[in-house]
Amino acid sequence: MAESTTQQRPLRGWDKPDLDLSNAQWQSSSRGLGDVQIAFVEGFIAMRNSGSPESPSLIFTPAEWGAFVSGAREGEFDLT
Repeated sequence: MAESTTQQRPLRGWDKPDLDLSNAQWQSSSRGLGDVQIAFVEGFIAMRNSGSPESPSLIFTPAEWGAFVSGAREGEFDLT
């Protein structure tokens, strides 16, 4: 049986670089009580699940982050 490889292609409209998060300084949300951590890397904001730090991180531009936080404050997102 021949091995096959699948190449993962970037999502359409994905204009974010492949950031190296290995040395990122992660900060906990909710004064350390939350499940989310964020890091500021090369002008972007990375967000990850603190319970599964090896899982993929979400990457936001500053404008996207602002919209996300604004929506969360208005109750658009359940962060619990």
